[in-house]
Amino acid sequence: MRLDLSLYLITDPDLCGNRDLVETVVAAVRGGVTVVQLRDKHASDAELIDQARRLKAALSGTGVPLIINDRLEVALAAGADGLHIGQDDGDVAKARAALGPEAILGLSVQTHEQMARVDAERLDYLGLGPVFATPSKHDHAEPLGFEGLASLVAASPLPAVAIGGLKAEHVAATRNAGAQGLAVISAICGNPDPEAAARAFRSRH
Repeated sequence: MRLDLSLYLITDPDLCGNRDLVETVVAAVRGGVTVVQLRDKHASDAELIDQARRLKAALSGTGVPLIINDRLEVALAAGADGLHIGQDDGDVAKARAALGPEAILGLSVQTHEQMARVDAERLDYLGLGPVFATPSKHDHAEPLGFEGLASLVAASPLPAVAIGGLKAEHVAATRNAGAQGLAVISAICGNPDPEAAARAFRSRH
């Protein structure tokens, strides 16, 4: 599956509010989302597997991959397209061995020190950030800004997607910094019209 990082949606059950998760994602994909990451820090594995299977079915035929945040066992059980892990969420080599060579595997990187340790042979892309401080992640590292983002992208051996407080008006600056795309949570999940919100990003690419 070809990996298009240009508009990468990360789900947040709190921001979806009363809307169904699958409906929110399907609307966002209609608007131009190219990757979906299922993230829910509080759901049980069983709940997340059920959500992932429903999302996988809904995304069938769209060409949009489903990536699971953090939980390797969920990704395997649900037949997801890949996994994204943070610096403290697991071992890249172990994840790649379990997922197999075809799955998508991404890693979060916040600093040049972390970049120097990146296992480029086992990874497909990197998530770089936060660009700005963001309410959806309270324990994030010091914000990079676009200058810091550009510095990390320049050091990256892999395609990179930027994350952290990004909105549609940041598309040009993110691309100018060298990132392949933007990872978005609240700007789409928290919008009453996820399809229109995604289109606003796509219109600036």
